[in-house]
Amino acid sequence: MSFTIFKQLNADAQEVSGGEAAETAAKTNVPVEAVATAHDDFDWSVDKRNVTSYSADEKAKYDKVYDNTFKQINDGEMIMATIESLTKTDAVVNIGFKSDGLISLNEFRDLPGGVKVGDVVEVMVVEKEDRDGNLHLSRKSARTTRAWERIVEVHRTGEIVTGQVTSKTKGGLIVDVFGMETFLPGSQIDVKPVTDYDQFVGKTMEFKVVKINEAIKNAVVSHKALIESDIEAQRAEIMGKLEKGQVLEGTIKNITDFGAFLDLGGLDGLLYITDISWGRINHPSEVLKMDQKLNVVVLDFDDDKKRISLGLKQLTPHPWDTLTENLKEGEIVKGKVVNIEDYGAFLEIMPGVEGLVHVSEITWANTPINAKEFFKLGDEYEAKVVTLDKETRKMSLSIKQMTPDPWSTIEVTFPEGSKHTGVVKNITPYGVFVELATGIGGMIHISDLSWLKRFNNPNEYTKVGNKIDVVIMNIDKDNRKLQLGHKQIEEDPWNTLEATFPVGSIHEGTVIRKDDKGAIVQLPYGLEGFAPARHLMKEDGKAIVAEEVNKFMVIEFDRNDKRIVLSHTRLWEQAVEEEKQAVMKERKAEAEITKKAVKNLQSKVEKSTLGDLGVLADLKAKMDSDAAAGAAAADEAPKAE
Repeated sequence: MSFTIFKQLNADAQEVSGGEAAETAAKTNVPVEAVATAHDDFDWSVDKRNVTSYSADEKAKYDKVYDNTFKQINDGEMIMATIESLTKTDAVVNIGFKSDGLISLNEFRDLPGGVKVGDVVEVMVVEKEDRDGNLHLSRKSARTTRAWERIVEVHRTGEIVTGQVTSKTKGGLIVDVFGMETFLPGSQIDVKPVTDYDQFVGKTMEFKVVKINEAIKNAVVSHKALIESDIEAQRAEIMGKLEKGQVLEGTIKNITDFGAFLDLGGLDGLLYITDISWGRINHPSEVLKMDQKLNVVVLDFDDDKKRISLGLKQLTPHPWDTLTENLKEGEIVKGKVVNIEDYGAFLEIMPGVEGLVHVSEITWANTPINAKEFFKLGDEYEAKVVTLDKETRKMSLSIKQMTPDPWSTIEVTFPEGSKHTGVVKNITPYGVFVELATGIGGMIHISDLSWLKRFNNPNEYTKVGNKIDVVIMNIDKDNRKLQLGHKQIEEDPWNTLEATFPVGSIHEGTVIRKDDKGAIVQLPYGLEGFAPARHLMKEDGKAIVAEEVNKFMVIEFDRNDKRIVLSHTRLWEQAVEEEKQAVMKERKAEAEITKKAVKNLQSKVEKSTLGDLGVLADLKAKMDSDAAAGAAAADEAPKAE
């Protein structure tokens, strides 16, 4: 290239010299003759430094010629380039610029057979001059840009693309599409849930671009969307030919608690648990398996919602329709408990044929029975057919009628006043139900459990399953009821307790229960008494607490109501009262003594005073006599004078 330029410059110089000679001849009107010399081919305009001088116009002209030999490029521009040479790490690339660029060989790894000298590839101008003055090119950026443009286009058109799964990442796979990495979520791999992602790495598959992000140049692809498109086409074809009652072959693809989903060849149908078998099943997995193929009948379908209801049991006749003629009322059948309700249990005597054993048909006893406690699922029982209605497909069964009615001879077997031992079957807040024999039972009222103790609940005295002695107190044959008593096994101790616990007697007791109304006190001989709250106050002002042992006074004894009322307060109040009475009695005695002493003294004082009065009277009389005598003598003296 440089040689060609220099040759052109030399030719131009000679052209200029010839032009100058012609111009001189024209000015002097002298014809110029061409004289051949030995140095005609020498360029005399070149100085000793081998530098040719050009005018400004010439320089501008030659600069233009030189600049036209290069391309004008901009950063970010896509351009075709030629591989000039290869080094161990880079490829030297010529894009027609004033300098060549270097591209790492790693960016050519996708080329089959690798890159070779002379190959033409598309690159991107990253920088015309980096900070070191080098041309910065990139084939990877060019491929990514072109790939993104194509991805955006196929996303717009919905075109199907082919890509290679390169690696696994969190939540999905990385797919190379047009040389650009895209994301394939795990949920978009297949219509079925996928757990093993490694099986897809390295595979080439078809995809549909379902989402792009222009800002970060990120794309999401889906293989599931293609499968769904095919399935949708198959669904439309199947739904168009679907009819009720049509029998189809399906494959079980999923089993749930409420049924099974079948693949009908691109369309799913639901086989509900109640349509699997005429008999009861607890879970579809009892009769169905995954990937099992079976024929089913179309029960119903919805074009809009694409839902199909399937049936399996409908392919066979209903068992009630083929029920043997030998089965009639009064026959003995054997069945398995398949369902338990509060009102009874259902026995399956054959698949799809069930009978109800009502709670009233379990035992001859009139005691309440909890069916959920009596029966267990899977247990087998023999029962008698009581009623049979093939039209409504209902059957009632009885277990108790398998044995004779024991109540027909109840007066002989369990006469009034007889004593027996039974088993506690049930406990209610008001009494205990006791079974004496199969079908025979009665109730002990809570008040008939003990002569001495009062219970808030019979659970405090006995438990279900315990044995208990009873006395037959009353028989109600019509209503099949027995009135039983337990405390009546022994004589009534209250007839003799009145002498032991008379009113005013003091006994030591333990407070076993306490509430706002008062306390229950345990007394000797197992007797219990009640102390009202106001009778629990102690002398120090504090109340007796539960579990405390103290002395109590019997303030009331009621043999008829079997009640003893106690008081602790009465003890110290009575002691205080007795002390007051003693003080008053003592004071009264002292007063009596004082009164007697005063009376005696007064009697003595009165006697001495009366005696003194007699002497004084005598003395007064004497003095009066003397005075009278003196006066008479005085009267006689003047007369004598």
